[in-house]
Amino acid sequence: MKRLPTMKQLEYLTALSDTRHFGRAAELCHVTQSTLSAGIRDLESVLGTSVAERSNRHVLITRVGVEIAERAKALLRDAEDVMAVASAGRSPMTGKMHLGVIPTIGPFLLPRVLPALREKFPELTIYLREEQTARMLERLDDGELDAVLIALPCETGDLAVEEVLEDEFLFACDRTHPLAGTGTIPLESLAGESLLLLEDGHCMRGHALDACSMGDRRARTQFEASSLHTLVQMVAAGIGVTLIPRLAVDAQITQGTGISLSRLDAPVFRRVGLAWRQTSLRSADFRFLAHALRELADLT
Repeated sequence: MKRLPTMKQLEYLTALSDTRHFGRAAELCHVTQSTLSAGIRDLESVLGTSVAERSNRHVLITRVGVEIAERAKALLRDAEDVMAVASAGRSPMTGKMHLGVIPTIGPFLLPRVLPALREKFPELTIYLREEQTARMLERLDDGELDAVLIALPCETGDLAVEEVLEDEFLFACDRTHPLAGTGTIPLESLAGESLLLLEDGHCMRGHALDACSMGDRRARTQFEASSLHTLVQMVAAGIGVTLIPRLAVDAQITQGTGISLSRLDAPVFRRVGLAWRQTSLRSADFRFLAHALRELADLT
């Protein structure tokens, strides 16, 4: 019978392809460098071709090695899914789950729902990674993440998406601003304001621009914040106005700042959704998780 590569050999190859370094690849695989080197040689023997060119200074993955490493990642991901499905078959919502979340959602939603999730699913261990949307979706596609919590609308391609909640944008200004204390703010009132935004890469930036009908135009100030907390402090200092998600307001991000909050006369929302690969064997678990998050968000 023809010899086939082992899962361990494929794991060694993907680690070497990602790091281009035998030592770092060995650390990723929790083996010695000599063990990893021997595993790569065995793999090359099975394949009948070289997957890496070695020198004293660097490692070059061959063209064939790159293609095999990409296919190996998918095989390893499917193997992990098989184990997860087996675990879920014994009991739903068990085992490990790697969940990505964007910075404008994670700190405000997860503290509200994670304790209840742990109580409801004690056999489920959730590992969290906070990152901006684009990089997080790349990690999801590569299999580094199982599912992601993102703000919609967002280009999700062929991912499966379940909506979790709607999050209204509120107008925020300092207490001395002419619009402070106003019950509702006409959207057209924002046309002449210095609208402070998050820096490029945060999807909330685009949502805020769309809400104000500003399209892709730049904010009218030179300041761009790297986080919602920084944005709040700049508004409190009277540097400009902004839009803040109610999710963050409910988490008391503006507490003690003296910031005035008002609704827009034509309310604008972003939607929070859970996304995962349609090919994932754990799709049932992710739908279950989205449902649980919806219930918990409604109860808090």
